[in-house]
Amino acid sequence: MDEDVVARLRAAGCVFAEDEAELLVRAVKEDVEPARRLAELVGRRCAGEPLEHVVGWAEFCGLRIGVGPGVFVPRRRSEFLVELAVDLGRQARVVVDMCCGSAPFATVLATRLSQAEVHAADIDAAQLGYARSNLAPFGARARAHEGDLFEALPERLRGTVDLLVVNAPYVPSEAIATLPAEARAFEPAASLDGGADGLAVHRRVAEGAPRWLAPRGHLLIETSEAQAEQMLDEFGQAGLKAWIAQDQELEATVVIGRQPGEAS
Repeated sequence: MDEDVVARLRAAGCVFAEDEAELLVRAVKEDVEPARRLAELVGRRCAGEPLEHVVGWAEFCGLRIGVGPGVFVPRRRSEFLVELAVDLGRQARVVVDMCCGSAPFATVLATRLSQAEVHAADIDAAQLGYARSNLAPFGARARAHEGDLFEALPERLRGTVDLLVVNAPYVPSEAIATLPAEARAFEPAASLDGGADGLAVHRRVAEGAPRWLAPRGHLLIETSEAQAEQMLDEFGQAGLKAWIAQDQELEATVVIGRQPGEAS
């Protein structure tokens, strides 16, 4: 362990300085100038940049998801949504990860649901670059599309989506100032700010989902505990049978909706 690195990280306020130092040292192991590169990475981390951006990846559901500057870092609580999706989508043929960012959901689902055609969509071209890189190992079975919500999807998917997973921004605008400084400074504002009550994008997704879901297809969207009942109503107004799932340990809340009808 590089004690100087640990000391610098600790002085910068990194609570898990030893663990972070180990990751940073590993990140430069194959570099042609490891000492120079390590100093650069440590400087970035001490300046407050998220560790995941600095090392170039985030761990999510046991996988390494490529991320970098300007990219939303997947949160551990979102693993709950993905596990629910895997359980509901074991027979899914078409899966969509909307507001995908670097596509952590799509990457895990493509790994776990080997029979499924997987699509990821986002409006942010920079984040989609990481999404495409993360999905590249799956070849033509996994594609990323640029555009605003459902407008990004190929028209042929209308009415065929068995599993629609969404991690849209849900922090109310006035609460953005309460987020950790590294999120506010280094992650895209559009990935955090959900509008006046945090549900602006969620409502648009709920409204549009029935036109894209297959019969008995499922929509899963992450939200906060305080917002869940409102989203339950929104799902119901859209014609979906809806319920709330929670994991207290992860402090995760997911609203799930099912399209009526008989699966083909």
